[in-house]
Amino acid sequence: MNINIPKLKHTDAGRFFVMAGPCVIEGEEMALKIAERLVKECDELKLPLIFKGSYRKANRSRIDSFSGIGDEKALKILARVGKEFDIPVVTDFHSAAEAPMAAEYVDVLQVPAFLCRQTDILQAAAATGKVVNIKKGQFLAPEAMQHAVRKVIDSGNSNVLITDRGTMMGYQDLVVDFRGLPVMRQFAPVVLDITHSLQQPNQSSGVTGGKPELIETIARAGVAVGLDGIFLETHPDPKNAKSDGANMLQIDLFRGLMQHLIAIHETVAKF
Repeated sequence: MNINIPKLKHTDAGRFFVMAGPCVIEGEEMALKIAERLVKECDELKLPLIFKGSYRKANRSRIDSFSGIGDEKALKILARVGKEFDIPVVTDFHSAAEAPMAAEYVDVLQVPAFLCRQTDILQAAAATGKVVNIKKGQFLAPEAMQHAVRKVIDSGNSNVLITDRGTMMGYQDLVVDFRGLPVMRQFAPVVLDITHSLQQPNQSSGVTGGKPELIETIARAGVAVGLDGIFLETHPDPKNAKSDGANMLQIDLFRGLMQHLIAIHETVAKF
């Protein structure tokens, strides 16, 4: 993986890295509890871990949907996770003006999929000097991501990741085109967002649905095709998570899933 992510451990094990955590920071106790569990599991499995959490959910279908506990409060919790467990932390931001603020607290800035073509946002992320993780738009071909990556590089920052989170299939479903992973790896290291790829957006209820029973299927296929990292959202109680619970991984299933993926990765690496 040709990228420098501060505090990323276990890279000498030659395995994919993991971006994992809750969809949104619901509170300090919950974030620390999830982080502690993930750190323990990843240390034992020698998997590089980046803790993930949104400080605010700006893209909600309904105005009464939970969006966060306050930007500064949530960012301080993310910073505490990073410091307490000595791991890198990633969060998404929503405008060029927010990039410097978020960069004060995290190691990786994530550009949301719907905003991946916004030049000012990509330039602002690049200017922070942080690693930039660009989510592929659900509406873009894999080949088109080279231009988003180039905007960041041409702005003076070569630490760029691409994360695929599925492509729209009709109005209410997403599919993963696994052909796109090797295409995008020509431009930057590639991450597959397992759980968001299983969303069912645009439901009439205004609450996004999902197919969490297919998490292992998508993850296995992605690792077999070849990738640099996997991204997933996890929670102790997905049914009561305040955002995106319909497609989250129950945290008790995390270790077993990782063991299966490591076995696939090591098998593929022999060929």
